Order: sequence, then structure tokens, then C-alpha cells
Amino acid sequence: MGPNISTIAALVGDTARGQVLSALMAGRALTATELADSAGVTRQTISTHLAQLVDAGMLAVEKQGRHRYFRIADEDVAQMLESLMGATALARSPRVGPREPALRKARVCYDHLAGELGVLVYERLAQRGAFALGADGVVLTPQGRQAMETLGVDMAEPKGRRPFCRTCLDWSERRHHLAGTLGAALLARFEQLGWAKRAHDSRVMAFSAAGEAALRDWLD
Repeated sequence: MGPNISTIAALVGDTARGQVLSALMAGRALTATELADSAGVTRQTISTHLAQLVDAGMLAVEKQGRHRYFRIADEDVAQMLESLMGATALARSPRVGPREPALRKARVCYDHLAGELGVLVYERLAQRGAFALGADGVVLTPQGRQAMETLGVDMAEPKGRRPFCRTCLDWSERRHHLAGTLGAALLARFEQLGWAKRAHDSRVMAFSAAGEAALRDWLD
């Protein structure tokens, strides 16, 4: 018999917990009060939900002063949630809200770039020979390293078990974008260069017209 997924399915399937996980996919650590407001439940109720998610290993918590901050536990959890969002997007009505086009264009997936522009980055770099398949998946080639150095991307190897370079299936594009510590470093560099800025209280990553033009120039 394979792994029992019913416990995780039940946790994610609850509306309030689903709202919490979606809010934390923006990559920011949030307090219980902020997550209660996001989920539309009381402080007492959110405490129970957060305890369940922490116990299941889906969330990590850090205490700073009087506050406790919650975040997605790791990239594996984030990748699972992104895949579930993809299944949800296929099942629901094609009608979209005012924020939907911006989310599809560019958004934060845990700590790396997703959406149309995220997929564009990965596919254009792949066309330029920036990646190859290794024993453990996608690896950065010398051509890819040169492209990253040209942009000034921090390519420090991870100290933990997190992969340096990996792909993540994009929920809106149904194609891959770049994840891992390299994907995170690349997004951080886009922000440092002023090409893009994270929208407040949203997963949207807003690229300026000049920033998007600069991104496409680099990719070409």
C-alpha cells in the first residue's frame, strides 16, 4: 500500500486552511492575526488551523518578540500547493476576476517567479542551452552560468537539502518555471534591478514596462 494522502487532503481541503496556505504562497511570513483576517475566521479558530498545519509539517513557525510568524515549511510543500492550484484552475469556470490576469502574468511562487513571465524565463534560457538533464534533474550548464553572471545573479550553492536548480509546474501556464535556490536568486535580482516589485497583500509580481523590456532583452 502506498502513502496515505487523506490527512494532507483533509488539511488542504478546508476552506480556511486553504486560504492560509494561499496567502503564505506569496513568500512572506505572517502572524496569526494577519492569517485570521485573510481566512475570514476568528483568532481562536485560526490558532487551531495553524497548529494542525504546523503539526503536519506544512508550515513552519518562528517567534520574534511577542509575535509568532508562520510561513510555508519548504519548497516541497510550495510545489505541492502550486500543483493543486493547477488542478483547481482546470476544474473551475474560465471566468476570471480583476486580479486574475495579473496573477497569470507574473506572481510569486513561494520565493521564485511564476506565471507567464516565469515560464518565459525558463523556456528562453533552456532554448539558449542554459540547462541540461543530470542525475537529479535539471542542472545549470556553463552557458547558463554565464547568462546568470551577466545579470549579476547570486549563485551560491545551497547549504541545506534544497536543490540549487529545479523546475516547478506552473498552475496557470501548465508548463514549467524555474525554482530552487537559483530561481529564488533570479527573482531577487529582478527586484534589485528595479524591474519588478511585489504587490502588497498579493502574490502578484508587477513588472514595469521598462523592467519587462529589460527582461526580454536579457533573455534574447
